[in-house]
Amino acid sequence: MRKRTAEQTPEVDEKEYGDDRQFVTALHRGLDILRAFTPQDRSGLGNRDLADRTGLPNSTVSRLTYTLLKLGYLVYDEGTGRYRMGVPVLSLGYACLGGLKVRETAQPLMQQLADDCGDGVMVALGGRDDHSMTYVACARAVRGMISLQLNVGSRISLARSAMGRAYIAGTSETEREQIIEMIRERTAPEHWPRIRDEIADAAEQIRTRGFYANIGGWQSDVNSVAVPYRSPQGDVPMLAFNLGGPAYILSRERIETEFGPRLLEMVQKVGRIGA
Repeated sequence: MRKRTAEQTPEVDEKEYGDDRQFVTALHRGLDILRAFTPQDRSGLGNRDLADRTGLPNSTVSRLTYTLLKLGYLVYDEGTGRYRMGVPVLSLGYACLGGLKVRETAQPLMQQLADDCGDGVMVALGGRDDHSMTYVACARAVRGMISLQLNVGSRISLARSAMGRAYIAGTSETEREQIIEMIRERTAPEHWPRIRDEIADAAEQIRTRGFYANIGGWQSDVNSVAVPYRSPQGDVPMLAFNLGGPAYILSRERIETEFGPRLLEMVQKVGRIGA
């Protein structure tokens, strides 16, 4: 039985590419192995863990981990029988971040906003990774003691988070339909009407006031607000900014009257600077 969650491992239906002769299935599966790892997997993952998260047969996982080990993308711990990511994976991540110049422009503005908003607030920038949003930048109040335990590389739900729903709202109609259909296929029928309506509500909020307030929709004790971002130059992929924190610090009123407008103002400033 598969144990994958949307925050852990994205899933691509290989049947979708069955007629595409340019699609390399082995490469896709190898990348799925690497994407199965999360920052929380400090003790590593075994072949069985990877099979559970990817849905791949054990024999296939064994061949893939052997190959990735030989290439240095995985490191094997003889004592635990588990794999950890190797240094070459880190170089790929830094190459990606280095190509996102918007991070350099946004980071000081994000830090300033986090400092101004105070303890408990985190401001982040993220992009879509299949069924998840991955943080590519984040900022916390310098003197803050309380904050969400998320960092660059953390993945959160595309369907339930403020950042994910803002991203969906900011996409083209064609891409939005594809994403919503993808989410529908992975959502239990009894939950789908609520998720569908909440995604539609996010799009309406962004259309009418420029930001989306998510009150306990991702986690019951977390409130957040998000704004989609598309570079005026079109030189970076679609992204989204969010600002969030514990619900007892970020009330609905403050989210809607203070933090939402301030986040929107910051995002607009990033766009004017020309990132």
